[in-house]
Amino acid sequence: MSTLAHVFEQAGLATISLGIIKEQLVNTAPPRGLFVDFPLGRPLGKPNDPQFQQRVLDHAFALLDATEQTVEEFDDPVLDTGEVLACRIPPIDDPDAHPAVAEARGIRAAYDRAKAKGMRQGAFRLMGPDDVPAAIECFVKIADGTPWREAGIPGIPARVAQDIRGYYEAAATELADHTPAAFEATRWFLRETEAGKTLLAAREAMKADGTKEPIWRFLITEQTGE
Repeated sequence: MSTLAHVFEQAGLATISLGIIKEQLVNTAPPRGLFVDFPLGRPLGKPNDPQFQQRVLDHAFALLDATEQTVEEFDDPVLDTGEVLACRIPPIDDPDAHPAVAEARGIRAAYDRAKAKGMRQGAFRLMGPDDVPAAIECFVKIADGTPWREAGIPGIPARVAQDIRGYYEAAATELADHTPAAFEATRWFLRETEAGKTLLAAREAMKADGTKEPIWRFLITEQTGE
């Protein structure tokens, strides 16, 4: 991002970079940088709080007055509380399917309502919502002992897992009665849902059978899952 900012500056365009990792922002030295001590994925801080977000933007645009390379720090951090989202998953009525697969089908209506409202969370990289139950079934097979290369995963395992998680987290915004704090919905997915437990079990199975570490480790990032 900082490299691209320098390219734009050379073309006559003023730039401002927002950075959530301070060391990275300082080391890459953008022309104008603002360090925001917010959870990853929330560069403007608090969801549904336009006044707070405007304060961040006001500070950022004020950096346009700087005549030399500078990195400043926004003075109001947003901390990750470590809480787990509390929301009720619709009843599962599919006794012939694995619980995780049936669960994914059961929350589809909630996902559709969230997307209809313009929810950007849950945007897919490799597949669509119709594909989630089958993708989860692949991880069920891995957890039961099928080598991951033979389980039919529709792409890079970590990216498929991200799509599954995004689908669940988008649905969670409809199932809960508030906007989840940072990683609150992710913790809910991993600890409270059948799909999350299946991914954890698949990761352990991949680790145990000698799968290369980057493949199993990044099914779930340390930051959001452990």
